[in-house]
Amino acid sequence: MTQIAIIDYGLGNLRSVIRGLEKAGARAVITGSPEEIAAADGLVLPGVGAFHEGMDQLGPLQDTVVRATRDVPLLGICLGMQMLMETSEEHGIHNGLGLIPGSVKRFPKTPGFKVPHMGWNAIVPEKPDNPLLAGIRPGEYMYFVHSFYAETAPEYTLTSTEYICPFSSSVVNGNVYGVQFHPEKSGAYGLKMLENFIGMI
Repeated sequence: MTQIAIIDYGLGNLRSVIRGLEKAGARAVITGSPEEIAAADGLVLPGVGAFHEGMDQLGPLQDTVVRATRDVPLLGICLGMQMLMETSEEHGIHNGLGLIPGSVKRFPKTPGFKVPHMGWNAIVPEKPDNPLLAGIRPGEYMYFVHSFYAETAPEYTLTSTEYICPFSSSVVNGNVYGVQFHPEKSGAYGLKMLENFIGMI
């Protein structure tokens, strides 16, 4: 059976992610071991918290993760997606993993809108033929909790969402994927997305 390594670097709701993956049919392990990460068939990089803390906590595993993505698919979730980008402006300018061209920006203060963006919102497929989106119709709702968003070129935008401004709610570059929402908390369609990811491994 396919084994997915959920990368444990001290930030993230790892238990809900592993439950979601197991429900979707995967064998998953939570690990901070470079050897286990390198040997996995697929990787999930979850995360909750500040960008610079995530990158600092990931520390020496950064190179291991980047190398592994040459051979196996990776799915970044929430902060994990943002860490795939080149830079973030959260608490100053910080470098990310650079696996997806683009940057992470804060939602601008706008009357009538609360930040963080929290709750259910629609995703619009920009690359509907991508296997991660198989069986997911345009306008399906996913569950979001974030104050910062990824800004990237259309070629790397898998789905878009509107909140204050349009933003890339999921991204792709080769076999590197990221989703700003929480698929493990997004009901049947979030589970379907996890099943799709497993199916690509």
